[in-house]
Amino acid sequence: MKRVQIHAPGDVRLDEVPEPEIGPRDVLLQVGACGICGSDVGYVRLGGVAGPVDEPMPLGHELAGTVLAVGDQVEGIAVGARVALNPTAAGHPIGNGGPEGGFAPKLRVRDAVPGRNLFEIPDEMPFAIGALAEPLGVGMNAVDRVGVQSHEKVAVLGAGPIGLAALVTLLDRGVENIVSIDLSDRRLDVARELGAPDTLNPGREDLWKGLTERHGPVQFYGMPLVGTDVFIEASGAASVLAQIIDRAKPRARVSIVALHRQEIPVNFMTVMMKQLTLQGAMEYPDRYEEMIELLGRRDLAPMITHRFPLDDFVDAFAVAQSPDRGAKVMIEIS
Repeated sequence: MKRVQIHAPGDVRLDEVPEPEIGPRDVLLQVGACGICGSDVGYVRLGGVAGPVDEPMPLGHELAGTVLAVGDQVEGIAVGARVALNPTAAGHPIGNGGPEGGFAPKLRVRDAVPGRNLFEIPDEMPFAIGALAEPLGVGMNAVDRVGVQSHEKVAVLGAGPIGLAALVTLLDRGVENIVSIDLSDRRLDVARELGAPDTLNPGREDLWKGLTERHGPVQFYGMPLVGTDVFIEASGAASVLAQIIDRAKPRARVSIVALHRQEIPVNFMTVMMKQLTLQGAMEYPDRYEEMIELLGRRDLAPMITHRFPLDDFVDAFAVAQSPDRGAKVMIEIS
């Protein structure tokens, strides 16, 4: 079968590999759809999760599919079940440095346990939508970590898939005063399709002036600050994070979910004086089912701006590397 694998920095290929065999505690999935993640782009640039790999590294962790075979020690899941996957559960990182990856027709899920790494999805839910459970969980967790309340003013920096996932989570929880921020008009169009009440493009409008107009001004020791209560940092722009610390009002909370691979100077005197909360956010809520439930309540299809077959992965990956071209790029496999 064909499987996407990283060979070296900047070198990603669609390789011919043997079909997977499963053990007594494993499940074999027929992959229906798998999304390209921003971390996948980073892995390819680095040549692996943290640097060049010695052996080809399979790619793909945002996926949903159908159970084809079940090991004789696996309980609670049957052949034919339609499932979404938690790719980091059970100690076997799928598409994140382990021996399996989801950009393939078939996938071995080691130590399969329903409710831990496999979660059934409704029959009427397309696999491409079920595959959004993973990125939705990342954005949802970013909201959870800072305990956003419905009356608060929120700025979501970055309208890529994770920023959009945070936006949808906020809307689903009744938050109304949200500004979605991005340099890409295409991505802001998607944010509006998903229900964003307000958007801001810093390429045409000053970020802090625009936020002050929307969330109000705050004075602190004579310094003009912005009245935003919560910042969801999903842009990955180092300069923006430093600006947030400088311009945030006292007791503002910052949820950092973007991948900041470079060190960023932080003025901790400012953090201390303003009593800011800087909160890291990684992976998912404790209940993975929360994302599947939300996918059943709200239409997230606009998030998927491009769909490609597996054979066209190289073209799909080129689109995923260009934020101006859209949001989630989905590989539909079967």
